[in-house]
Amino acid sequence: GHTTGPSLNNDKLYKFAYSAEVYVDRVKASLQKSAGYRFSSAVDVNLLWRNPDNDDDQLVKITIRDVQVENVNERPAAKNIFKGKSTEKIIGKEYLDALRRPIVVELVRGKVKNFYSYQNEPGFTQNIKRGLASLFQLQLHSGAAPEVDISGKCNTTYHVRQDQVTKVKALDSCEIEKQGFTSHNKILDVNAKATSATIYVLEDSFIKSIKAEENYVFLLNSRRKTGAKIISKQRLELKSIQSGPGLIAGKQVASVVKTLDSNYVAMPLVAEPVHSKCKKCPSLSEHWKSIREHMYPEKLSKTEAARSFLSFIQNIRKATKEEILQIIKSENKELLPQVVDAITSAQTPASLEAILEFLDFKDASTFALQERFLYACGFASHPSEMLLKSLTAQFKGDIANEEIRETLVIVMGALIRKLCDRGGCKLPAVVEAKRLILNRLEKAKKDDNVRMYLLSLKNALLPEAIPLLLKYAESEEGPISNLAATAIQRYDPSFLTKEVKETMNRIYHQNRKVHEKTVRTTAAAIILNSNPSYMEVKNILLSIGELPLEMNKYMLSMIQDIIRFEMPSSKTVRKVLKDMRVHNYDRFSKMGSSSAYSGYITRGPDVSSTYSLDILYSGSGILRRSNMNIRIFDRNSELHASQVVIEAQGLESIIAATPDEGEENLDSFAGMSAILFDVQLRPVTFFQGYGDLMSKMLSATGDPVNVVKGLLLLTDYSQEIQLQSGPRASAEFLGGLAIDISGGMEFSLWYRESKTSVKNRVAVFMAGNTEVDSFFVKTGMETTMEVETALDFISTVQFSQYPFLVCMQMDRVESPLRRYVTKYESLPSGRRYTAKRGKVELLAGNEYPLHQENSNMCRKVFDEKSDSSSNWF
Repeated sequence: GHTTGPSLNNDKLYKFAYSAEVYVDRVKASLQKSAGYRFSSAVDVNLLWRNPDNDDDQLVKITIRDVQVENVNERPAAKNIFKGKSTEKIIGKEYLDALRRPIVVELVRGKVKNFYSYQNEPGFTQNIKRGLASLFQLQLHSGAAPEVDISGKCNTTYHVRQDQVTKVKALDSCEIEKQGFTSHNKILDVNAKATSATIYVLEDSFIKSIKAEENYVFLLNSRRKTGAKIISKQRLELKSIQSGPGLIAGKQVASVVKTLDSNYVAMPLVAEPVHSKCKKCPSLSEHWKSIREHMYPEKLSKTEAARSFLSFIQNIRKATKEEILQIIKSENKELLPQVVDAITSAQTPASLEAILEFLDFKDASTFALQERFLYACGFASHPSEMLLKSLTAQFKGDIANEEIRETLVIVMGALIRKLCDRGGCKLPAVVEAKRLILNRLEKAKKDDNVRMYLLSLKNALLPEAIPLLLKYAESEEGPISNLAATAIQRYDPSFLTKEVKETMNRIYHQNRKVHEKTVRTTAAAIILNSNPSYMEVKNILLSIGELPLEMNKYMLSMIQDIIRFEMPSSKTVRKVLKDMRVHNYDRFSKMGSSSAYSGYITRGPDVSSTYSLDILYSGSGILRRSNMNIRIFDRNSELHASQVVIEAQGLESIIAATPDEGEENLDSFAGMSAILFDVQLRPVTFFQGYGDLMSKMLSATGDPVNVVKGLLLLTDYSQEIQLQSGPRASAEFLGGLAIDISGGMEFSLWYRESKTSVKNRVAVFMAGNTEVDSFFVKTGMETTMEVETALDFISTVQFSQYPFLVCMQMDRVESPLRRYVTKYESLPSGRRYTAKRGKVELLAGNEYPLHQENSNMCRKVFDEKSDSSSNWF
C-alpha cells in the first residue's frame, strides 16, 4: 500500500551506527580545538506490528547497544579525561543499564504518535532516547507544519527531492518549558540565534542515513567579539539489514505493547527538565568567606570586586532565605552595603524576602543600607512585579528618614518604566504605583513633596504624565519648573506633541512670564532635539543677541555644537543660517564663557559612546549649571550611562556681584543631581541657604561629596537550552560594575576662583559561561573580560575680570583590557581538562580636547596660576 512515511520491512533487523557530538567554542573558531565530547553506540531497529487497517501505522522497537564516550577532538593522553576508564565507569552502571533498555515508538504517517519507555528511569537517559526517537520522525512530501519532538512543539519545514529529505526546525518557535531571563537594556544584553537542520537519505522506502546539526550562537551586543557557540551533531548510518524477529499479532497498539512488556508506559516525546546535582559546591557562607576581602569599600573600583560580586550573585540565586539572612546578620558595617547590593541584584523571591525581613525602614540608623537596597532595586536587570508591590507597601508604611522616602518613590518610578517596557503596564502592581504617584503629585502642597514625585516621573516617563509636567514647567518657580522641564527632556521625541513644543516655545521666549535661564535653556534644547520646524529654529536664532549676557553665549555654543556634531536638527539649522546671512555678524560674535560641546569617547563597530558637556554661568562668573552626559548607543538602541549636573544659584553675594535680572531673590544653593544607567538618583545638596554656605566655605576642605558608590549588575542573561540529542545546555552572561562617582565645588575668595570637579572611577567585569551538561560529563567555555578606568572632569573659573577665564579638563587614564577564554571538559569525579588563553590590550588614555577656545583659556589660567602660590583662602 501507499505510505506517506518511511516504511520498515517485516521480519528484518536494521543495524545502525549512531553518534551524537557536542562542541563548545568561540563564535568564529574552527571546531578542531573546541571543547566537547562524542557519545556513540550501535542502534538496532525492527518492526513489531503494523496496523492491519492502515499500512502507515507502525510500531517500531529501537535498542541502544555498545555505548562509548570519547573526546570529540584528539587529546594527548595526559589531557584525556576519559583515558583508562570503561564506559560503565564513565556513565555509571544504573545509567548504562537504563540506556540499554529498548524503547518502542508508534509511527503514524512518519510522525511519532506514541513514545513508550520505562517509568522510573533517570531523566538524563530518557532524554537521550527521546533525542534518538525524534530522529525517526519525518514526512515524505514537502511542506511546513508544527511538529512535536524532543525540542517541544516547533514549526518544521520539509523539502523533499527524490531520495533526500531536508527537515528545518525553527528553534525560536519551539514551545517548551524554559527557564531564563534577559537584561532590561538591549545594549547590555546578549543576542542569541539558533538553527536546526536534518538531512535524510532514503533507500528502499526506509532510512539509509541521517545527519542532523543544531547551532546556537550567543553574542554580547556591546562587544560582538565576545560570545560563544554550541554545536550539536547527530549521525545515524545503516550498516546492515539482517533477518529479525517476526511481527506480533493484534488489533490495538496498546495490547501489542502490553504483550511485549507490561512495564512500558506512553510518555511525552518532549524532553523533561533535568539538572545534575553539584557534589562539591561550597555553601553560601563558605563562598562569601572566600571573596569577602575583595568587597571592602576602598577596593570598590577594582575588577576583583566586580568579579566577586558576580560570583556571589550566582551563589545567592541558589540559596534559601535562611542562608542569606545568616550572612547579613553576621556581617560588619563596612561590608554590609556590598552584601546588600549583591542580595538585591540576585532578584530571586528568597533574596527579596531575606532583605525585606532584615531592613527596617522605621529605623533611621540603617539609612545607608536602605539607600543601597533601593538603588540596587532601581538598577534591577529584570525586576518582578513582586518587587514593585513590596516597595509600594513600604512607601505606604512608616519611613523614619525623609531622604529614604524620597529615594523610594524615585526608584518606584524606575521600576514602573522597566516593567512597562516589557509589556507589563497593565499589571496590578504597576497600575497601583502609577496611580499613587500621579494622585499624590496632584495633591502635594510642599515643594519637597512635589519635587519627589516629579523625580519619580522623570524615571517612569509615563505618556499620561506629560500634561502634568508641562503645567509644572510653565507655571511653577525655579527649581520645580526646571525639574519638570528636565523630566520632559528625557522622553523620546516621538512623545513630544504639538502641545509640548508650544509650551517649550512659550517658556523659552517668555511669552507668559519671566523664567530662569536654566529652564529656558532646557526648553530650547527640547525644541532643537525634537525635529524642530524652520520657524522654531529661526525664532531661537533671532533671540540670540537679545538674551542675558552668558545665556547668549550658551545658546550660540549649543547651535554651533548641533552643526559640528551633525545632530538630527543640523540640516534645518544650516538652512535657517543660510537665509539669515544678512544680520549675522553682530549676533554671533558674543562674548562670554558659557559653552556646550559634544564629542566621541569611543567609536566602535558595535557600540559607540559620546560625551556632552555644557556649562552655563551667571553674568558675574558664578556657575549656574554644569551638565556632563555620557551616552552609549548601537544601531538600534541607546543607553544614558551617566549624567552629572551641578547646579548653583544665588551665590553672587559672596563675591559682592550683582545677580542677573529676574534672579535677585534666589536663595543660595548648590547641589548635584545624577542619572546612572537610565535611572535618575536622588539629588545631593552641597549647601542650602547663605549661613550653610558661609560655614562650609570657611571650613572648606573641598572634599568631594560621594554621589554613587557601589556594585551594579548590568548584563544579566541566562538561558537554558534543550539540545535535540538529549543533553541540557545553558548560556549565562553576567556583567558587573564597581563604581565610585564623587563631585565637589570649592571657592577661593582670595584668588577669586572656583573649582568644580567630578571624578568617575569604574571597574567592569564580564563573565560568560556556556555549558553542555550530560549527567556523565560537563563541557563548556568560560569567557571573561575586565577593565578598570577613571574619567575626571574639572572646571576652574577665575572671575577677577570679564569675560572671566574658564578652563575645563576631561581626562581618561590609560587602562588595560584583559580577556580570557577557558574551555573545559570535566567528569563528576573531578577529573578535568582545561585550556586557557588570554589577551591584554591597552586602551590609551585621553585628554579630551573639548574646543579650541577652551584650550586657549586653560593656557591662560595655568600661566596665571604659576605666578601665585595656590594657597586657598
